[in-house]
Amino acid sequence: MSDSEAEPFTYNGGSVAPGESANIRYGVSETYLGDAVRIPVTIVNGERPGPTMFLSAAVHGDELNGVEVVREVANEWDHSDLRGTLVCLPVLNVPGFLAQQRYLPIYDRDLNRSFPGSETSTSSKRIAYRIFENFLEPCDIGIDFHTSTRGRTNMLHVRADMDDDAVNRLAHAFGSNVIISSEGPSGTLRRETSEAGTPTITIEMGKANEFQRGFIDRALSGVESVMAEYGMRPDAAVRWPGWRTVVSGSDEKTWLRADTGGMVEMHRMRGSLVREGETICTITNPFGTTTNEVVAPFTGLLVGILQNPLVFPGNPICHLAKLGAETQRALEREQRSRGG
Repeated sequence: MSDSEAEPFTYNGGSVAPGESANIRYGVSETYLGDAVRIPVTIVNGERPGPTMFLSAAVHGDELNGVEVVREVANEWDHSDLRGTLVCLPVLNVPGFLAQQRYLPIYDRDLNRSFPGSETSTSSKRIAYRIFENFLEPCDIGIDFHTSTRGRTNMLHVRADMDDDAVNRLAHAFGSNVIISSEGPSGTLRRETSEAGTPTITIEMGKANEFQRGFIDRALSGVESVMAEYGMRPDAAVRWPGWRTVVSGSDEKTWLRADTGGMVEMHRMRGSLVREGETICTITNPFGTTTNEVVAPFTGLLVGILQNPLVFPGNPICHLAKLGAETQRALEREQRSRGG
């Protein structure tokens, strides 16, 4: 990236000059009939120099909230003053998206365990390779949008490797209340792009198979905040969420799991503050004759909860993150101000 003038964004098969934008359907695989499997890509290249940022969604084909975030940034925002380049990838897993399922159908592979990919390996790794080489690795920063898997729902939060200074900056810039620190599993988009030199964060928000307007709007604010931090939108401001907690290590978060099979009645909502010893939910059998209470092992925040009320022993019920005293007080003040 030049300090004095903007440069074209180039990918295998074309380029987008400064001051121009392009909607591309880029081939990443083929069907049984030899027809192209193509992902939609919008590239907006500003007239002035600046960072190149990718926004990606639906690497799991049923995770839809991020699709709308990326579409709105690409198609509805005014980019006349954009400094730098936006690479917008609203649907990475097109086969899964069309089938309305999480993984690549037929292959039954998780595209988000296939990065950075390979030209000569499995179908999923070949798809990942073409995406990675052309649209992810060439960028300076990236945001990958997710939701919870089916049957669960998450509050909006960032997942990022906070031990990486460049990723740390990006995670804070998004302006979420909660950041969960980890490098992520091998093969995930955010881990592999970060290790390749493109700091990347994951945004988790809501549930699969729906557009949830509240989450979409908050994520759009987060994107604008990131662009302000990196000078891409000169009139925007970096967002402060009011309070923030960074959760790292297994002693600061836990998945609470069912010890018995049955039907779950949740007593606390996603995003709730629960205190040590409080009952989060109860599990009963079909006759209502046995009840198992799931209680909070420490005071914390319900980052994610079960929505499907049917469980086997061992099924995850909720994701609880520990909060310090100062963060607890800030959250309590916020909830009181909302009447919560």
